[in-house]
Amino acid sequence: MTRSVHTQHFPEGLPVGDRWEPAPDTAEVRFPHDGAVVATAPVGDADLARRAVDEAVAVREQVGRLPSRVRRQALLATHDAVAARRTAFEELLVLETGKPLVDCRVEVDRTLLTLQTAAEEVARLHGETVPLDLLPSGDGLQGFWVRKPIGVVVGIAGFNYPLLLATHKIAPALAAGCPVVAKPAPQTPVATLWLVHLVREALAEAGGPRTAVQLVTGGPEVGAALTTDPRLGAVSFTGSAAVGHRIARDAAPTKVLLELGSNAALVVAADADLDAAADAVVRGGYYASGQACISVQRVVVVDPVRDAFLDRLAARMADVVVGDPRDERTRVSALIDRRSADRVQEWLAAAVAAGAEVVAGGEVDGAVVAPTVLLDVPDGLPAWDEEVFAPVVAVRSVPDLATAYDVVNASRYGLHASVFTASLEAAFEAIDRLEVGGVVVNEVPGFRSDVMPYGGVKDSGAGREGPRFAVEELTVTRMAVIRPTTRRG
Repeated sequence: MTRSVHTQHFPEGLPVGDRWEPAPDTAEVRFPHDGAVVATAPVGDADLARRAVDEAVAVREQVGRLPSRVRRQALLATHDAVAARRTAFEELLVLETGKPLVDCRVEVDRTLLTLQTAAEEVARLHGETVPLDLLPSGDGLQGFWVRKPIGVVVGIAGFNYPLLLATHKIAPALAAGCPVVAKPAPQTPVATLWLVHLVREALAEAGGPRTAVQLVTGGPEVGAALTTDPRLGAVSFTGSAAVGHRIARDAAPTKVLLELGSNAALVVAADADLDAAADAVVRGGYYASGQACISVQRVVVVDPVRDAFLDRLAARMADVVVGDPRDERTRVSALIDRRSADRVQEWLAAAVAAGAEVVAGGEVDGAVVAPTVLLDVPDGLPAWDEEVFAPVVAVRSVPDLATAYDVVNASRYGLHASVFTASLEAAFEAIDRLEVGGVVVNEVPGFRSDVMPYGGVKDSGAGREGPRFAVEELTVTRMAVIRPTTRRG
């Protein structure tokens, strides 16, 4: 017999409609570190997904007309409820994701900020007047535009930051006045179920309908049922590029916001602070066990400082503690599952066979990938071209900074990149030239403040997150043109 180690904090079943409905199936959620059962989670199906969309459509008008104070109060109350339970959320996230405790603490901090700032955006939903009399036909007309909710939103989150990613779907949708149906990753549903329970209770206390926020778990058939309904206003997805592209095709013409993968680059210029750059590679390459879409994967160093940089990087590798994610010292632990580690092992072997050198790490033990540094991985191999999503960093040197920027851009991805330099000219050139959603100077490419516009270009996605920008994505402008009197002239 297996025993769950997570204490249930919410009702049984799935939050569909204004109640928790029995789920057609269940599945064990396991601790990636040792395989222990964390919880037995409900698993939905396509029928339940379609019902959730029906329920959301039924309350769309009601949710769209909720007073601003109700939406704001519900989000603030959810913030307070999560804050009061932060230690329990941190412990649950460690068990559910296998992510080190230090990273789970950051996830809860960022979740709280996202809830708070989404609540603040409720008061900033406004429009502007328009000078219609710029043409003679507009003489005597008054014009202004307002923002209206886009409609029902489906939010699908990834496994690596389940609480935070779900919050980035749910909180802006509620702030905008949109009912939302959330779908967590099958591996990590528990923290999101708890979050949705807290949001629904806060909504009811504030005077809104619980049905405004629902959740259905399950596999691809549930995702398909949720995303292909023509009554949706928008789909917001965080996950792999392959799945995101399929959702965009299948959901058309519904608006689709995509936060997809990347292979974030860090450029080291000749005038860089090499100690700071080496620290950034270690901090930015191995946090969350490398399972972050903007973790450092590619390091592009100019030739004059290649050897000095590699020496500094090698000296820091021993500081990366591998172990039990519940230990505060741990920085790298097991990946989400053994299949992911097996894939990484194949990619490492392919890189070595093609001439790359493993200068640190390279070992795979079960689901644990040792913090790894590869040197001179050729183009055309997944360890350089694709998203590793593991604690693996690949270093390459180039003749100059201009070539480094070309190498960064020679990727189908474009989420974040960073450059370490003492030159303002080089920094502004990077901001101008790098084809990414965010350029970070003298810091890790994984830096993200949850209030900034976050998103990528190319195969890294479309649309922007961050409460202010997500609310804009989930609302539409409605123009008002008024002639105060029927008399002309």
